[in-house]
Amino acid sequence: MIERLNLALFVVEAIAYFAIMVTLLHFRHRIGLGVFLTALGVMHFMETYLAAVFYVALPFGIVSPGSSVFFAGKLMMILMLYLKEDAATVRQPIYGLFLGNLMTVGIAWFLQLHIPVDLTGGRGADFGFLNEMGWLMIWGTALLYIDSLGIILLYEKLGRFIQRWVVLRFMLSGLALLTFDQVGFFAVLHYFVGVPLSVFWGGWLAKMLSVCIYSGLFAAYQFAVRRHGATLAQRSISDVFNDLTFRERYQDLLSRSGRDTLTGVLDRNSMELDGPQLVRDSLEREETMTVLLLDADNFKDVNDRFGHLEGDEVLKAVASQFATVLRPTDRLFRFGGEEFVVLCPRTNHAEGLLLAEHLRWQVAGTVRNLEGQPITVSIGVATLGPDSVSFNGLLAVADDRLYQAKKCGRNCVVGQNGKVAAA
Repeated sequence: MIERLNLALFVVEAIAYFAIMVTLLHFRHRIGLGVFLTALGVMHFMETYLAAVFYVALPFGIVSPGSSVFFAGKLMMILMLYLKEDAATVRQPIYGLFLGNLMTVGIAWFLQLHIPVDLTGGRGADFGFLNEMGWLMIWGTALLYIDSLGIILLYEKLGRFIQRWVVLRFMLSGLALLTFDQVGFFAVLHYFVGVPLSVFWGGWLAKMLSVCIYSGLFAAYQFAVRRHGATLAQRSISDVFNDLTFRERYQDLLSRSGRDTLTGVLDRNSMELDGPQLVRDSLEREETMTVLLLDADNFKDVNDRFGHLEGDEVLKAVASQFATVLRPTDRLFRFGGEEFVVLCPRTNHAEGLLLAEHLRWQVAGTVRNLEGQPITVSIGVATLGPDSVSFNGLLAVADDRLYQAKKCGRNCVVGQNGKVAAA
């Protein structure tokens, strides 16, 4: 009876933890990502404390909710944060936790140099406990750092084999890394705290159950976002800080008008905001997208022979011709100099190659320099999934293929496997 009650409470705790943390993550653009990261971080001491001293009986063994529910949930939240943001954002809470725990150990050690005054009737500070918990937290955070890297890398590797099965990748990554974590953290608990070996299997089974619960909730969240995500995200959540920061946000909006002043297309700042978001949206919806990186051939010669004013006119003409070919859903950005980027949502690699060839042909057939010689472009094409699952990765692949196009004689399109689509 007690074991069943504990199991029911275990499931309720997992559902409640997921619901609260996902709500903070979902509304991060309204209330700030710091709210989610702070909530993620402040739980670490409680998780470690419970993992050291608080255990309950479940039908399949003795487990600690601190490790099996909350720490497991934190790792799955970090993977979700990566899916919503990027690896650069994920590293912030990991480094913060690690440094904070180092400070905890340092402060506990330094405070022991004091000679305290007893004002609480013998209930003085337990420095042994602080030292023990501090080192446990450092070891737990070190494991969390390894777990976080591992779960992200494994999720990406699994994408090569089961790209469209996002929830399955989510679950398999959690099962593998929490198994590793159980071995690593339990070894320290057994050595330093004396937790018996019999607890290992119960804790491992509890973590596997937690991953299954979190994966099911993740699937429900993904389904809800696909159906109602726009309405959920548009609901305003405001507080006093909105009024205090209105001027800063207004100035930031002005500074990111998003247009290139010469060609009128979207600028690089817009691309760096829109590109990663489009990749995340495409992955969430299990859709493909393609990136085209275009470069005007021999553009330096135009500037050298006819001057920079004529070079500017050529760039404007090239951008104008791109606009006549691109579809309403495509997004054209000036990447820098004579380079442009086109983001093509819901476009597979073959469709991207056809679009790139149409762009190449359009420019070559319509844009001329002052002597009537045609202006041409070289294009590298990369597609989400087969080439990379990050925006920067797609740009890097497209840039490499653009370089191949230049080596192939320019005025051509290069896609996967180094094949020249047109010349």
